[in-house]
Amino acid sequence: MKKTAAAGNRGTGVRSDCYVTLELKKSGGLEIRLESKVKPLFGDSIIDLCREVLTFFGIEHATVDIEDMGALPYMIAARLEAAVRRLIDTDRRFMMEVIPQNRYETKKDRYRRSRLYLPGNTPKLALNAGIHQPDGIILDLEDSVAPDKKFEAAIMVRNALCRIDFYGAERMVRINQLPAGLDDLEEVIPCHVNLILLPKCESADQVVQVDDQIQAVKNAHKQEYPVYIMPIIESALGVLRAFEIASASPNVVALAIGLEDYTADLGCPRTREGRESFFARSMLVNAARAAGIQAIDSVFSDVSDMEALKNTVLESKSLGFDGMGCIHPRQIRVIHEAFAPGQAELSKALKIVAAFREAEEKGLGVVSLGSKMIDPPVVKRALRIVDMAEKMGIEIQDAEKQS
Repeated sequence: MKKTAAAGNRGTGVRSDCYVTLELKKSGGLEIRLESKVKPLFGDSIIDLCREVLTFFGIEHATVDIEDMGALPYMIAARLEAAVRRLIDTDRRFMMEVIPQNRYETKKDRYRRSRLYLPGNTPKLALNAGIHQPDGIILDLEDSVAPDKKFEAAIMVRNALCRIDFYGAERMVRINQLPAGLDDLEEVIPCHVNLILLPKCESADQVVQVDDQIQAVKNAHKQEYPVYIMPIIESALGVLRAFEIASASPNVVALAIGLEDYTADLGCPRTREGRESFFARSMLVNAARAAGIQAIDSVFSDVSDMEALKNTVLESKSLGFDGMGCIHPRQIRVIHEAFAPGQAELSKALKIVAAFREAEEKGLGVVSLGSKMIDPPVVKRALRIVDMAEKMGIEIQDAEKQS
């Protein structure tokens, strides 16, 4: 049996993290050695936390070396737990309490204009992500995490969900490809996560597997809050099965497309013009609309070209997408503004809403604008456009004048 294990990050440029080495012994009690700039202020509390974690796992004799680079308690606990679980066979988890401000639920049809990707094993990026006000924050366990770090990244993400204030953003986790991703759910579902992203999804059965596992973990922990699913379509087969994936569960709230893997599957380069992905993006939007859910576009990888990003978002919106991914906080404002309703769009929506309210007041069963009948989905979209304009502070008065 192994007697020594390590977890964490160290080296030049590492901040808000730590590196933990754990050696199990047969005697001698617990020896915890700490290197930290904050040792005079917080050394005792860090050592006490480590003792609590080790005692929780029934470890009585061990030496722990901690190189601290400004890690918060939840990070230190996660790194030490990862080292412990590499050495002993246990089903136990050192669960930290979810802070009150993270115990919120999200709605199935909430705005998902932007979702900010954060590597799950790089804690410094997650600490203040919520202040940038993305609609969603994705703690990623898949492509952004090295294979040998995925185990401890899942523990780190679990603790981050419990202890970081996300300022109302939808709290998302991208799990690994199945079947490995099912183990990720064991870690994150008890922590009030709002949405699970299912990467490289190619069948309805994969959605059902995730949905069933989510429910099983919720039942085991006696939890009732909703956990939604966003499958990511990243292959030709996934595109052709988009509708069955979108309609596989009532907990599916959106379909996303990942164009880097999709174009790789086609065997062609991804271009800024996007001709190679037009069919896939159109298929995904139609599948999502047919299933009554949202369509989410891929990320824009050039974080320095805001004008190109704006043009890409406007094109995305014109195809029917509701939002897209982003890989840097500076992209969030551009995405939100480009997805916002224009004056002509808002003016038309206001006319439809006015006709709808007039029909309600008169007790009419149908809504008409002039000589045209207005279907309920059109009214719903118009109400959503007006609501978005109000929440973004867009001048309704100017649009009302046009209407």
